[in-house]
Amino acid sequence: MAVASNKQYAGVYPLLGILLAIAFIASVCFGAVEISPAEILSALRKTVTASGEYTLNERILMQIRLPRALLSLFVGAGLAVGGTLMQALFRNPIVEPGLAGTSSGAAFGAALYFVLGGMFKFIGGGWALPVAAFAGGALSTFMVFILSEKKHAGKQSVTTLLLMGIAVNALFMSCVGFLAYIARDPQARSITFWNLGTLSGASWNAVAIVGITTTICIAIALRYAKQLNALILGDEEAALIGVEVKKLKRYILLVNIVMIAVATAFVGIITFVGLVVPHLLRIWKGSDNRYLIIGGTLLGAILLSVADLLARMALSPAELPIGIVTSIVGVPVFIYLLRSKNYFY
Repeated sequence: MAVASNKQYAGVYPLLGILLAIAFIASVCFGAVEISPAEILSALRKTVTASGEYTLNERILMQIRLPRALLSLFVGAGLAVGGTLMQALFRNPIVEPGLAGTSSGAAFGAALYFVLGGMFKFIGGGWALPVAAFAGGALSTFMVFILSEKKHAGKQSVTTLLLMGIAVNALFMSCVGFLAYIARDPQARSITFWNLGTLSGASWNAVAIVGITTTICIAIALRYAKQLNALILGDEEAALIGVEVKKLKRYILLVNIVMIAVATAFVGIITFVGLVVPHLLRIWKGSDNRYLIIGGTLLGAILLSVADLLARMALSPAELPIGIVTSIVGVPVFIYLLRSKNYFY
């Protein structure tokens, strides 16, 4: 695989940065209630100076719209980078970031909370659902790791992890289906809506946790980008040029798990962002993982911001689950990519 020079990407990042700014501003301004730039500036001034009371639109901006717009940026970036890392690790461009069981386990944790939480009158405040989802994601991922270890060898192969991830995903999604079947109507609707992804529960706490986690994970991923480039050549070839392959795989899987589990715990399952974004970037400028991670951070944030805006405006004042929007957009793009060119490593 040829690694391009930084000059090849000189115009990419500024363009993506401009598009990201436009998407973010549109996400903040438009929705069931339109908020003008003057109201945005006024609300920010009052926040900085701690003076004056917010108007209704300013309260909507500061308490709902702005946290939601920021959360969509961080989640979109995390999903796209997670997809990039997993595709590089498995050397397979049809791998999603939740393949290691993280997303399905988080869905199971959330479904368990929806059903048993109401049954036992469980009160855990605003953190109960994210904690349950994160615990489910951690459990399923731990199962994948344990079950994929070869007996008496303590070793794992990428192929075994891939297949075990598929099996564990199927198991936990079956459990989610069972919980939805025995749930009452409101609980079943909550399970369905959460499994399709939603940013409606965005808060400043969620922004802080997802933002910090995603930023740290992306920084770590960039540190290992060159080694991921070498890994595309194969495990043995990468080892010959000094890459500690086993350690690299563990680090990358851990980064992906933490990033995806935290994001999924707050917004539910959002598909196709981590699958499509790396493909679009490869078409544009190539397969250097340094470029894919930085570009994925920007393009993933753009894509999810636009998808969230469409989800809010399509049936305004109601909103579509964002997973429906990403699937409607992602499936045709992915089919086109597969039919137009071969992207398998």
